[in-house]
Amino acid sequence: MDRQALVSRHDVTLDRIDPESPVMVGNGSLAMALDITGLQTFRDEYSAFSPLMTQAQWAWHSFPNPEGYTLEDTYRPIEAHGETYQYPYFNDWAVADENPAIAYMRRNPHRISLGRLSFVTANGEGVAPLDFSEVGNTSQTLDLWHGQADSSFEIDGQPVSVTTSAHRNRDMVLVEITSPLVASGDLGVEIAFPYVSQSLQPDPAEWNADDSHQTALEMAGDNTALFRRSLDEMTYVARATYDDGSTLRETGAHRYVLQAEGETDTLRLLLEYAPEESALETAIEFDTANRGAAQSWAAYWQQGGMVDFSGSTDPRAEELERRVVLSQYLTGVNTGGDFIPQEEGLYSNSWNGKFHHEMHGWHVAHFLLWNRDQQVAASLDWYNRTLDKAQARAEHYGRDGAWWPKMTADDAVESPSTINPFIMWQQPHPIYLAELAWRNDQSADLLEQYSEVVFETADLLATFLVWDDEKGAYVLGPPVIPVQEAYDAGTTVNPTFEVAYFAWGLETAQVWRERLGMERNAEWDEVLEGLSPLPTADGLYLPVDDMPDFWADAMRPQCAGGQGTVGGVDAAGDDPADHDCLNRDHPSFLMATGLIPGGERVDDDMMRRTMMVMDEHWDFRQTWGWDFPMMAMTAARLGETEKALDYLMMDAANNQYGLTGMTPRYHLGDDGYVKNADTYFPSNGSLLAAVALMVAGWDGAEAETPGFPDDGSWVIRYEDITPLP
Repeated sequence: MDRQALVSRHDVTLDRIDPESPVMVGNGSLAMALDITGLQTFRDEYSAFSPLMTQAQWAWHSFPNPEGYTLEDTYRPIEAHGETYQYPYFNDWAVADENPAIAYMRRNPHRISLGRLSFVTANGEGVAPLDFSEVGNTSQTLDLWHGQADSSFEIDGQPVSVTTSAHRNRDMVLVEITSPLVASGDLGVEIAFPYVSQSLQPDPAEWNADDSHQTALEMAGDNTALFRRSLDEMTYVARATYDDGSTLRETGAHRYVLQAEGETDTLRLLLEYAPEESALETAIEFDTANRGAAQSWAAYWQQGGMVDFSGSTDPRAEELERRVVLSQYLTGVNTGGDFIPQEEGLYSNSWNGKFHHEMHGWHVAHFLLWNRDQQVAASLDWYNRTLDKAQARAEHYGRDGAWWPKMTADDAVESPSTINPFIMWQQPHPIYLAELAWRNDQSADLLEQYSEVVFETADLLATFLVWDDEKGAYVLGPPVIPVQEAYDAGTTVNPTFEVAYFAWGLETAQVWRERLGMERNAEWDEVLEGLSPLPTADGLYLPVDDMPDFWADAMRPQCAGGQGTVGGVDAAGDDPADHDCLNRDHPSFLMATGLIPGGERVDDDMMRRTMMVMDEHWDFRQTWGWDFPMMAMTAARLGETEKALDYLMMDAANNQYGLTGMTPRYHLGDDGYVKNADTYFPSNGSLLAAVALMVAGWDGAEAETPGFPDDGSWVIRYEDITPLP
């Protein structure tokens, strides 16, 4: 397989601004979104959801907290199974707005925008921002193989060429600019640092609060400047290194301009960020850094999984290959470092800049399946690093083991919400991810690395379940809100996927004990033996228990919906005002055979019938980007390969992959579609997980590339992809 040819045929090219598709460079720990100039000059010309930022996984800030609010200030009592629990919960958003403790704990900590690089022009009175109207003949190519953006444009007929990249192993941006305007001193680069906006999302940068933060400049050599940043209690540093013949000067509060002196027509800048000065690595020359950046991206592509669909006659093949390649690039840029990624990665802020544990699997499972384990090794270790807090959380709720939060920041403190503390499908994730890691490295060291997390998580799974005398079985919930967040926490029992996933997690934890030479845990086996069956009615799986009329009622004609288009009504003319029906959001009951193997607890024929009824009646206008690959995984495991492709490539509002491979996020309001984001990276990660299953299969799959039709329309070559459990 000629990997470079495969990757490079999907290079991104632009000749004008696409407001929703700025390109990105980065390394998973730090990333920078670029405009058409190769820097971040023209923010106003881009979508409100494309803020052109530089973000890092480690860059967390909190606003001052003089009142000393803690999570305990947000607790409310919840009655369940004869017990009273204290949850960080509210049931009315007006209450949240009026309660300062809730507001503070939801918004803090949050990620920030580290800085901005933009072009400025010089005149007799100083420097001024480059005027968009002065720029013409634009062209930009994202060289995926080398992780580099090559941009060119003209200013008053004078050419400007720019290369921009990020080092794979250091949080460093590399910029090289060549132009006669550099030699004449008419064009320079501004380095600017913002404070933090109270709105936080999608753009956390505040440019009109100069007195609220500090920047101290220290020259660390003739061509090296160190910026020490202070934002309330947060500090970080940035180090700018540039060539001889250039000069850096302060032009305003938190603003510095780099210009050439003499006759050189080239500006070269290395801008490296770190949480503290001691974390900065030894300075390196530009040429060395540039070679290293290009070589390390090439190594990223040369190692790990790859799929080639060329030669296929199915008209969807070329587009699917494009999505796969661009998703590998984007997840490599936005996923890495010590923390679970934000759902919008390092591109923009969502949910107050916090990350969601239930999305961790969609963000990173594909790296393990595509044998790029090192990209996510640090984020998997998050569970080890925060195990003590998860254990304390379990104890707070009267459970054993480790209770993993839903939405948090670097402090691992749950975010209060109407739903967050009741979502539980993230609980088995550490077991799932550890199992995928073990399939790539079946060593005693790996078992030792994750065994405590696996066993503590299993203790939580077993003790969260409660014996119900009336049902004569262990039940899951209440309180619980399932993956499909359309049900009441106080009344929901036995959501189908959660029951199946808890069972799979407990059984897998038992396997881990056996691998370590330990006996099976008797308490876990007791729970597995007595666990409720998955809820069914009329030969179909239900989303949750005690809903025998679901398919007759919730799928009534006025809820039928359809995939729709951005703009209002769908192809059938259905009114978007019907978006409160229960055939919306995530059809998560399908995940019981899809993300995980159904096994003995799932009847394949019943799941197939359930999928077909869902397919007929579900409102795909209100389905999220990761749902389409998830449904494809279910269809593939059930042998419905054409349906798997239909789901994977469905022309739905939230299943569009733009010019750069990013997917939007819409919700359906009373007046039609409302956009929430220009990108949503769980879509990209789930696509890669689904493709891994469809090409490499799963334990027990007999056919080659079992997720694709065996009719000659698909020619598939793949390398180094691990089958799923």
